[in-house]
Amino acid sequence: MYKSVLRPILFSFSPEYIHNVIFNYLKIGKKLRVNKLLAKRLNPISLQMETNVCGLTFPNKVGLAAGLDKNAVAYEMFASMGFGHIEIGTVTPKPQPGNPKPRSFRLPKDHALINRMGFNNHGLDEIVKRLKNKPKNLIIGGNIGKNTLTPNNEALNDYLMCFNGLYNYVDYITVNVSCPNISNLSKLQDQDELEKILSAIDLERKTKDVHKPIFLKISPDLNDQQIDETLNVVAKCNVDGVIAVNTTVSRNNLKTQADRVKKIANGGLSGKPIKERSLEVIKYISNKTEGKLPIIGIGGIESPQDALDKIDAGASLVQVYTGFIYSGPGLAKQINKFLKYKLQK
Repeated sequence: MYKSVLRPILFSFSPEYIHNVIFNYLKIGKKLRVNKLLAKRLNPISLQMETNVCGLTFPNKVGLAAGLDKNAVAYEMFASMGFGHIEIGTVTPKPQPGNPKPRSFRLPKDHALINRMGFNNHGLDEIVKRLKNKPKNLIIGGNIGKNTLTPNNEALNDYLMCFNGLYNYVDYITVNVSCPNISNLSKLQDQDELEKILSAIDLERKTKDVHKPIFLKISPDLNDQQIDETLNVVAKCNVDGVIAVNTTVSRNNLKTQADRVKKIANGGLSGKPIKERSLEVIKYISNKTEGKLPIIGIGGIESPQDALDKIDAGASLVQVYTGFIYSGPGLAKQINKFLKYKLQK
């Protein structure tokens, strides 16, 4: 019903407009406790499959990627749809509007999105307020970045501010230096800059009473040498795991007309076109680390088989975003049901 009826209606509106409309309904649904009714249908206990990663016990292997619930306003509703964890953010110290509109575009022929949102969010303080009353059994990740106007030589301060601000209210932290939609952010992926940020975060974590995992979200546009350098920094700075992968600046092998893609211009591409590159990166990292480094796989997951492919490649958990938009609210349940059957078998 979603693909044949609801999706065509939703896709008749601009992506960002309908996103805001849906989130308004989700907030109303939360107040009316619709999430409890949703959970009975989309998140039955029988489909739970606990997975321990980095000391955290995830109720299942399917998570919601950062970027959808940026401001932590609907995480309970998403949990009721079958997601075992929800990653909020990207969070920056100060609220910011993001890049000029339009900044989100669908490529239906490719089952893809291009976005250049620019870390639009309500800011650290407001988001922390919404996380203070989160259910204890709900795993929330906090994806952190820098404000657009913060120069790279001051970026560390932004990352540390978000790290410290979120630490007591989330279950893990994801460091995002790989988003292609912030000017010059990719330079923070360079070995020296990355080590500067991650080593400072690691030192800060050592002052905490409770040890919480740190993940690094990496770009699909890194070559093998750059991935090797990144893995060296990850090991040196005691990063617990990686999320592979972020959106890409590549526009290769798209079915969408070239002039349409050219008109959209800059932005990170997500969805089905990055599925194979995501698998390549996951396999490479898993082989390089002999399967010892936890990987959360993301990129082009819109079916249960897509999720299983990520796990077979070496991922411990998976996350969805674009696939959720194309496949609908039942996707997590479908994946959980399929994985439980396949992995138990």
